[in-house]
Amino acid sequence: MGPLPIFGTFDAQPVYEATIQSPAGAVAKILNWGAVVRDLQVPLRDGSLQGVVLGFETFDPYPSRSPYFGALVGRYANRIANGRFVLDGNDIQLDQNENVQTLHGGSSGVSQRRWTMTTWSRSSVTLALHLPDGDQGFPGNMDIRCTYGFVGDTTLAVDIHAVSDAATVVNFAQHSYFNLDGASDIRNHRLRILADAYTPVGDNLIPTGEVAAVDTTDYDFRLPRRIGTHGSTPYDHNFVLSEPISDGMRFAASLVAGNGLALHVHTNEPGLQFYDGAMIPPLTGLGGRRYGPHAGLCLEAQHFPDSPNQPHFPTTVLRPGRTYHQRTEFRFHNV
Repeated sequence: MGPLPIFGTFDAQPVYEATIQSPAGAVAKILNWGAVVRDLQVPLRDGSLQGVVLGFETFDPYPSRSPYFGALVGRYANRIANGRFVLDGNDIQLDQNENVQTLHGGSSGVSQRRWTMTTWSRSSVTLALHLPDGDQGFPGNMDIRCTYGFVGDTTLAVDIHAVSDAATVVNFAQHSYFNLDGASDIRNHRLRILADAYTPVGDNLIPTGEVAAVDTTDYDFRLPRRIGTHGSTPYDHNFVLSEPISDGMRFAASLVAGNGLALHVHTNEPGLQFYDGAMIPPLTGLGGRRYGPHAGLCLEAQHFPDSPNQPHFPTTVLRPGRTYHQRTEFRFHNV
């Protein structure tokens, strides 16, 4: 492959964009800033391409205005209460970038870094990043590798690996905002989440520690339904996935738009954060589209928020000699 085009600059260094493509013509554009999926287009039944994620036409808005559009977030995705936890008897104080909480790894998490594109081909690209011990307060030198690649005709797979030379916590998530038909509001999309329970939140969107049944609540998406069906309920919650792992993956969620395009999310993670995009600010995005509240939604495969402070949640501790691995697949098809 030839040299990658420069999309912008960050800290006086070039930001590159790799374009990858599937045999059926699906196209993804990946930045080495934040490991961002800047654009993703998939074929409709008539052969035309439909853009399915929110993003920007130029680089400048990403560092200053982007609400994590398309980014890989971490080294701890979602929230840690008060930016603090105890690990092996040691008090760990993190960067507090959302009031007193730590959100998505701190103010300079992996979504705000310039990664190295190590390999790329027609259908995949691999990015690497080193985080030093103490970065954003997290212990351990960490090396991260993220690969985006098309599998078959219209599946975009995300593989994330990480190792650390000291005990630490780790939780990554791919933070694309999906909109499958280009409408201004995704609340007419039909969503299904295969989860019998969710983790209720209190102040600052921190889990209370309860694992509550979705039955008879507005959080019951076990059967497909319109996102806007239940009035004003805002969604920024972690769902406890109930499908068993099979061949290393579980079916997490499905999303269908009025144009007949569907997305199925499969992952090896135990949780899925559903955010309905209610807080998207007014922005001008891809193709000159005007974005605002509910212009897109996130389906973030992850471990549970605040797990370092909730010992009954699945552990996010990573120790030396072990490798963190997340695989999430976004499988598109026409119904």
